[in-house]
Amino acid sequence: METVTDNVSRVQNRLSRSTSMEHVSRLSRRIHGWSWQAYPIGMGTGAVYVTLAGLKNHPGHPLTVVETIFYFINMSLFLLNTTTLLLQFILYPRQARRLVTDPTKGIFVPLMVLSFATIIIGTINYGIPSGHVTPNLIYVLFWIYVSLSVAICFPMLMIWFNKPHDLTKFTPAWAFLVFPMMLVGVVAFNTLKVIQPEEPRALGVLLVGYIFQGLGFFMTFFYICIYILRIMTTGFMDGHQANGAFVACGPPGFTALALLNLGDNARKILKVRNLVSESAGEIWYACSVMAALLLFGLAVFFFIFGALPYWFKLHKNLNEILGCWALTFPNVGWILTIRKLGDIFDIRGFYIWNLIMTVMMFVTWLVLFGFTAVAFWKGEIFISSPEAVIRDTFKAHSASEKHKQPDVEAGVHPADVPEMSYSHPYGTPSFDVAADSRVVSSRASTVTMH
Repeated sequence: METVTDNVSRVQNRLSRSTSMEHVSRLSRRIHGWSWQAYPIGMGTGAVYVTLAGLKNHPGHPLTVVETIFYFINMSLFLLNTTTLLLQFILYPRQARRLVTDPTKGIFVPLMVLSFATIIIGTINYGIPSGHVTPNLIYVLFWIYVSLSVAICFPMLMIWFNKPHDLTKFTPAWAFLVFPMMLVGVVAFNTLKVIQPEEPRALGVLLVGYIFQGLGFFMTFFYICIYILRIMTTGFMDGHQANGAFVACGPPGFTALALLNLGDNARKILKVRNLVSESAGEIWYACSVMAALLLFGLAVFFFIFGALPYWFKLHKNLNEILGCWALTFPNVGWILTIRKLGDIFDIRGFYIWNLIMTVMMFVTWLVLFGFTAVAFWKGEIFISSPEAVIRDTFKAHSASEKHKQPDVEAGVHPADVPEMSYSHPYGTPSFDVAADSRVVSSRASTVTMH
């Protein structure tokens, strides 16, 4: 008799879950379906105003207005992503934990710090000249960025390396786990734009920039070596992984840019403070130029190496549009290096090349932003199925009730929470409502007869 009652209770729980699916709001599905892969959209937006600001023949105020608009769009996207993920952590902690520990989705967690880096650079470019921001605030933001890089990268590396990974599925995007530390050098030389060489804190920013740039570059270089081995054994990456080929441009490109600018600052800082030797700054700068040329060549090679097979390997599906944002921000480093090399060697061709790549960056952003908006509107990205939302909500509620009172008293059993797997985000649930209704009627009749 108790067994029959228990089974009826289980079926009724299932029916209540199926009924509640009809009441799952679209906003709840959006919050549940949000992911850390949203941050590359803001980073791609930041890539636009960073490259526009690096043009040699900058037209001045009209273009600055355009850059400022992109800057505020980037900040809005950063706040939207951070707020949504925070709500997801509060409302659906199981999903939040799943995104962090998942070996594929977890690599995008550090991109929050990278997105913050683009905001710092934009604040330096537009906040300082307007007088709304002081150099002291930029100095504080620099150390906040360094702290966030260490605080997020190392725990994520521990989580990620705690499990084995199949190298035949390797993609350079796995290096995102180290990217924030590699970008410390870039944030450092931008910070030094607003700090005088005579100030004691300028030396600290310079040295920290060099240290973290070296750490980040060599770690990402090891990833690039694995990437070469991977395509030797499996051929060019296809599908959404084809976008990851452009991530390989990032480490050599950004390191070349950082070395040129840090070396330029070292000439002034070391000379003013009379450190190492009288000509130490000039030697550092000369070595930086040579090393930057070598790395610049490698970055351009990886860009061409990824671009040639790209169209034939890419799957043209809207639900994979987020991966295409890798066409933007990883290429910023070597594009800005072109402009810097033009200044160093006084070659006009570099300026023309830089202008062409900047225009291509802007056009790429327009195309990607348009397709991303369409994919969002059609529900191809950033949305979970009602079943997935109910599953996480129901399990959280069941765990809470189990903690408060025994299972029998609560009327909740582990079997009441069937695990459902979905091959597609909009898959159907693994139980049949009509069949469960028939079971309820049959069991109820049996109880009455007895």
